[in-house]
Amino acid sequence: MKQILIILSFMCLMVKSHSQEVNIWSGTDVHKKVLMTAYPVEGKGNKAVVICPGGSYFWHDTETEGHMVARWLQQNHIAAFVLIYRTAYVPAFAFHTRLFYRGNQYPDPQNDLQQAILYIREHAEEYGVDKEKIGAMGFSAGGHLVMSVAENYNSPESRPKFVAPIYPVVSMSHPCTHKRSRRGLLGEYRKFNKVMRDSLSLEKHVPKDCPPVFLVNCVDDPVVKYYNSVLLDSALTANKVPHKYIQYKTGGHGFGASTVKGTAECRQWKDEFLHWLGNLKLNN
Repeated sequence: MKQILIILSFMCLMVKSHSQEVNIWSGTDVHKKVLMTAYPVEGKGNKAVVICPGGSYFWHDTETEGHMVARWLQQNHIAAFVLIYRTAYVPAFAFHTRLFYRGNQYPDPQNDLQQAILYIREHAEEYGVDKEKIGAMGFSAGGHLVMSVAENYNSPESRPKFVAPIYPVVSMSHPCTHKRSRRGLLGEYRKFNKVMRDSLSLEKHVPKDCPPVFLVNCVDDPVVKYYNSVLLDSALTANKVPHKYIQYKTGGHGFGASTVKGTAECRQWKDEFLHWLGNLKLNN
């Protein structure tokens, strides 16, 4: 028994040494608690990725699209940060509580991602990260989040240098819209607002100076219609934004960094991303 306890204690210390949790809004006047778990790597001047798990802007898939992704990136010498950005959460989904009070909704998630980037920049030396090599990766609704901040941001310092939307929600106005994500982000009232829908439809607002984009989805996605990514790819192409779009035939939705979910075809995206990022020329 004593040996088992020693082993368990050692394992806990190892986990702690490889990840660390922080409140990104600590020390600010926002008075919010939004947690981010850091998975740093050795050395200096490393690339970093803020990971935004999916969940329709109502909840988070913290493991398959969060910590599992971070561990994979860390193993490939890329600093990773899992952001548990503000969502509407389950009570708002089940009971429509935001009919009676605001709760969490746009722009809360977008502000959280920008603050996360600023936090990493401020602690870049501590994390061994190059301030000019901080990107963002998001899954499903998280893909919408990272791309929306690439398009519309509060300051250049809070904008990701590259983004990777994986099977993302893209449009809030097209017939292919993922309606649960639209409701999760906009709330019970603003989901009907045409101006808001249009303003958060990513395919309509790709800027000429958009950071490089790595885009992946599957034709057989049963949750977020694959045409979302087609719309984004077309907009990126029209605006001559450097990007790579991979459309797999099979894989569905929600496979994240899993080695068993999805299909062997779609799970190739991880190697493709590492190759893409390794060849990406980021400004210093």
